Parts: sequence; structure tokens; C-alpha cells
Amino acid sequence: MATYNKFNSFVSDLCQKVHNLNSDTLKVLLTNTAPVATNTVKANITEIAAGNGYTAGGTAAAFVSGADAAGTYKLILSPVVFTASGGSIGPFEWAVLYNATAANGNLIAWWDYGTAITLTNGNSFTVALDQTNGVFTLA
Repeated sequence: MATYNKFNSFVSDLCQKVHNLNSDTLKVLLTNTAPVATNTVKANITEIAAGNGYTAGGTAAAFVSGADAAGTYKLILSPVVFTASGGSIGPFEWAVLYNATAANGNLIAWWDYGTAITLTNGNSFTVALDQTNGVFTLA
């Protein structure tokens, strides 16, 4: 299972109204260069090359719900699927969630898959965003 990591700037960005998690376009991009917690914007991330089914900037993670129950907010996004077509995608080891609506592509979190992955033609990879516990909770 992939390891979830939060970018440090995400908390500050929330306080400064950079993110509206219920309406902004959130995307997942793939990288083979390890993100670090001090990265702040998409330009800090070395994205894999576009092509063969992978689009530069990644793929939108569709909003499912942003519920607040008893003072705890839980963000639920649909899983994101990448499918190789016409060749391979990758290698990549990290999936990065960022806000594509924010002018600078402010970063939110990343998942470490622990090893480099290459999708061969016709194969898919799913960034399985937790549908029960949410991508994250804020309390």
C-alpha cells in the first residue's frame, strides 16, 4: 500500500484560502523524482513525460464529498486511473495531488509506492484514493 505524505505548505495554503477543496480542480500527476515535504507548487515537481496515455499535468481526481461531521472534515475523491496506450508510461514511483485551479498549482500531498513502476501498453495503474476514510481528514 502506498504511503501518504502531506506537503508542509498545505496547512498554510488552507489558512490563506488558496484551496477550496469542495470546488477546485484537484489533479494527480506522476513523478519518478522523490517529492519533499518543503515543496510548495507544481513547478517544484519533476513530472514524467507526457505521452502514451499520460497527459501533462496529470488527471483530475473527481470530487465525491467533503463532509464535516462533528467538527471533522473528510475529503473523498474518486480514484484516478492511468492507462498506457500506444507505448509505456513511466517509470514513476510517486503520485502527487495538487490544486490545478490555484494559479501556481499549489501542492497538497503525495503517495510513495516504494518502487519504480512502468505501465506497458494496455495496462492500467490506479491511485486508489480511500473512499471510506477519505484522502485526509481535518479536525
